[in-house]
Amino acid sequence: MDTSTRDGFDWGIWATGAIAAQFAADLDHVPGARRTAVCSRSMETAQAFARAHGFAAGHADPDAFLADPAIDAVYIASPHTEHCDQALRAIAAGKPVLIEKPVAMTAEQARTIEDAAHKAGVFAMEALWTRFLPAVQRAKALIDEGAIGSVRRAEASLVFHRPFDPEHRLFDPARGGGVLHDLGVYPLSLAMFLFGPPMLEDGRWQAAPTGVDRAAEMALTCGGIPFAARVGFAEELAAEGGNDFIVYGETGTLRIDRHFLAAPSLTVWNRPLETAPDPRAVGEKLARRLPVPGRTRLDFARPARGLNFQAAAVQAAIARGETAHRAMPLSDSAAVLAIIEQVLAAPPES
Repeated sequence: MDTSTRDGFDWGIWATGAIAAQFAADLDHVPGARRTAVCSRSMETAQAFARAHGFAAGHADPDAFLADPAIDAVYIASPHTEHCDQALRAIAAGKPVLIEKPVAMTAEQARTIEDAAHKAGVFAMEALWTRFLPAVQRAKALIDEGAIGSVRRAEASLVFHRPFDPEHRLFDPARGGGVLHDLGVYPLSLAMFLFGPPMLEDGRWQAAPTGVDRAAEMALTCGGIPFAARVGFAEELAAEGGNDFIVYGETGTLRIDRHFLAAPSLTVWNRPLETAPDPRAVGEKLARRLPVPGRTRLDFARPARGLNFQAAAVQAAIARGETAHRAMPLSDSAAVLAIIEQVLAAPPES
């Protein structure tokens, strides 16, 4: 799609939930972005969302939505289980798509989307927004330039307070529930982005009463770097994880601070693994704001949540005539889903 002669970029959003509302809000911080159309199952919901978030039109008919000539790209914000079908429909209609994570429920579905986009010459990308955040981009640059020396290992946790609720989509197998699809994609995708292709060494998971995964631990190598990740829905608030991403190097240590999926800041120590302070120690947490020799904290304050950075990247890629973004190719999305499938192929721990 050629948008080079346009004075703006027109977004359509498919679905009207919380993440759709956040994306719409973050478009305020994307140069040239305009809110053009929204699609929901009911016209009443679509029009209410359009009024609340400043969209020009609301649709209840997906065909009418996808036929709207004003839309330059569609952001798919529906439940996980609908992503593949909706992405393929948008691609068939010639609409570039940004698909909320996970891009699909299986690696095969992700590859199907990638193949359809390639054949149609239409842009498609998973909305793994963390990869595009300034702190993550800076972390990758520091690692690549050897700021902490050769990487020895890395670890991440992403455990949030979420008591079991059989009615909530996160615990509903029919709606793609489970912690690995909802949270596990973040550490897996980020490790792949920073270090290279993932290979599962060991994985285990625990089931919620509905059968979906409520907690999981994984040991992998990514580009040859040992990586350990823990994700979960915690019954008690006190059981939340550190929710950071730590890279241990030969001469230094780097942490993408809590919560790393939003990457508000980086902390870098100029000491190697053996002599750096425990990045999760209580004393270190209390002293974060105080000057400490050998420690540098980089803050990345921003007016929006951060979905704007991926939206801007999509606009730029489409303007360049690309069908994929080099920082978030669908082959990476498929590789992450393949790891999740391998973990879940084993029986849950009791």
